[in-house]
Amino acid sequence: MSDTNTADSAQARLKDIKTFFNNGEFFRAYDLAIEAHAEYPDDVSFAHRAVLSLANAGAIDLAFQKYEELDLASHKNIDAHSLLGRLKKDQGLAASGATRRRLLDEARAIYEDAYRMAVAANDPEAYYPAINAATLALLSGNADLSAHLGREVLDLLKTRLDVALQWNSGDRYWLLATALEAHLLVGDVASAKALIGPVIAANGSDYASLSSTGRQLERVVEAKGLPADVLSAFIPPCVVHYTGHMIARPGKAGRFRAEQEATIAAEIDKLLDGLRIGAAYGALASGADLLFAEALIARGVALNVVLPFSNDDFIEQSVRPAGESWVPRFVACLAAAKTVRYATEDQYLGDDHLFNYCSGLAMGLASLCARHMHAPVQQLAVWDGLAREAVAGTAADIAAWRAAGHSPTIVIPCGDMSSAPKVAASHTQPAVAHGRDTRAMLFGDIHGFSKLTDAQLPVFTSKIMGALGRVARRFKGDLAFVNTWGDGIFAVFPDAGRAAACALEMQAEVAAVDLAAEGLPLTMRLRLGGHLGPVYELEDPVTARLNYYGAHVSRAARIEPVTPEGCVYVTETFAAILALNNAKQFSCDYVGYTEMAKHYGRLRMFLLREAGDGAGPSVLTDIERPI
Repeated sequence: MSDTNTADSAQARLKDIKTFFNNGEFFRAYDLAIEAHAEYPDDVSFAHRAVLSLANAGAIDLAFQKYEELDLASHKNIDAHSLLGRLKKDQGLAASGATRRRLLDEARAIYEDAYRMAVAANDPEAYYPAINAATLALLSGNADLSAHLGREVLDLLKTRLDVALQWNSGDRYWLLATALEAHLLVGDVASAKALIGPVIAANGSDYASLSSTGRQLERVVEAKGLPADVLSAFIPPCVVHYTGHMIARPGKAGRFRAEQEATIAAEIDKLLDGLRIGAAYGALASGADLLFAEALIARGVALNVVLPFSNDDFIEQSVRPAGESWVPRFVACLAAAKTVRYATEDQYLGDDHLFNYCSGLAMGLASLCARHMHAPVQQLAVWDGLAREAVAGTAADIAAWRAAGHSPTIVIPCGDMSSAPKVAASHTQPAVAHGRDTRAMLFGDIHGFSKLTDAQLPVFTSKIMGALGRVARRFKGDLAFVNTWGDGIFAVFPDAGRAAACALEMQAEVAAVDLAAEGLPLTMRLRLGGHLGPVYELEDPVTARLNYYGAHVSRAARIEPVTPEGCVYVTETFAAILALNNAKQFSCDYVGYTEMAKHYGRLRMFLLREAGDGAGPSVLTDIERPI
C-alpha cells in the first residue's frame, strides 16, 4: 500500500473514532483507537485519542496507565503534552490540601510547557494550554503567576477576539469564554462581566459546553475571593419537571374538567412565557401533561418524555380515557420529543407502582440534568390542591419534590380549590402488595481474577473478598439480598442512596489492600456497576431464599463487565434517583453511551462519586443526546 493510501486510511479510521467520541461513546472510541494504534504505531493521534477517551469516561487511573504504556510522553507533541496536563489536573481536583496544590502545580507546569511549545510552533490554539496553565496557577496558590499568564492569554487573543465579537466563527464561543476567564484571572471584573452576554449568545444551545465553562469560572471566582454575584448573569436556562391531573371526558366529573382545558392552556402559556427553559421532563397523559408538552414544543424547548411502560398500554391507560381526540396529540408530542424513555419497556400488567416509579424517574432526570448544566430546576403542576392518599399522582409528585428540598412547585389551579389544602401530603414510598417493586442493584467483580494461581486463591479470598465482606456486614441492615460466586458479587438494596454508599466503600476497602505485600497481581481492581428498576422479589425454588428477577436484573448484570477498573458506573435511572434524593451526598458525572456486555445495547452511563470530591471528568458531554 502506498504512503498516500496509508495516510488516507488512517485519517478515515481517525474520523470514525472521533464520531464515536463526539457521540459520547468513549469506550467504543477507546477500543477502536487501540486497534488503530496497533495498525499505525507511528501515528500518535490514535494513542492520544485512546487516552483522551478514557479521561472523558472518568477512568483517570487507567488513563494514566495507558499514557505510559503507549509512550505518549516521548512525543514532543502539543496535544500529547496537554493531555498529560489534563490528567494531572483531574487527579489534583480529586485530591485535597497540600496534595491537591502539588498536583495542580504539576499540571500547571505541564500546560505551561505545552503553551510555550505551541507559541514556538506558531500554533493558533496556543491559548488553550495557556488559559489552563493560568487557572491552575491560581488554584495551586500562585496568584501572581496566574495573573501574568492571564495577561499573556489576552495578548494572544486580542486580534482574534475583535473578530469573534463581530463574526460568528466556528471557535467563537471558546475564544470569548477563554477571554472571560482570563479577565477574571487578572482581576478585571468589569471586562469579564461585559463578555458574559456575548459568551452566552455564542453558545447557542450547547449547554454541556456552557456547563463546563461555568464550573471552571466558579472555581476561579472562589479562588480569587470575588463576590458571588460576579457570575449572576451566567445562569443557564432552567430545567423543569411538569406534572398534573388527567382531564375528564366532556360532560364527566373530574379533578380537571374538560370545560377548563382552554383556561388551563392559557395559564400554561402565560407561565412558560415568564420562564427561560432549556429542557423539560414529564409524561404525556391526556390533560395537563399534553398541554404542557404542546406548549413547550411550540417554544422550541427540548422535551424529554418519560413513560411508565409501553406506548400501547400507556395510550389505553392514560390517554384514550379522556377521549379519542387526545391520541393523535399524544402521537405528535411523542414524535417531537428530543428523547423518550420508559420506566420499563414491558407491559402495564395492572401494576400502579410503575406510575410512581416513572414520576420519580422524571423528577430525578430533571434534577440530574439541572445539576449537570449548573442550572436552576423547577416543578410546574396543574393541581386541584387535594392531598389524597394514592400510590401515584400529582399530589404525590409535589410531595416528593418538596421532600427532595427543591424550590416550591409553581401550581396552576384546576377543579375547585376553594376549600382544598394548599400543600401536598408528606411524601412516603407507597407499599406494594404485589407485582414489581423498585430496587437498587450492584454487580461487581475483580479484574484479573481469572489469572490467579491456585496458590493465590486463598489469599485472594481472605484479603479481597474479605474486604467486600466487611463492607457488606456494615450495611447488613440496608441489604435486601447479597450473593457471591468466585470473584462476583450481587447486592440488592431498597434504597439507591445506601447502595451508592456501599459501592464507594467497597471500592475504598479493596483499593486499600496492599497487593504487593499479599503476593497478588498489582493490576487487580474492583469493577462495580449499579442500576435501579422495577423487579420481582420471589422465592428461589432451588435455594428456598428470596431472590430478584426481571429484565432490570439482567440490565444491572451487563454494566459491571464494561466498567473501568477502580470505578463505579451506574445507569441514569440510578443516577437520577440519587440526584433527586441524595444530591448532597453523591454526584454522578455523565460519561456518555456505553455498549453493554453480551450485545445488550447502549446505555447512558454515569461515574458515581462522593459529592464535592472533584473526581469527575473535566469535560461534560450532552446529557440529552438522542439515542
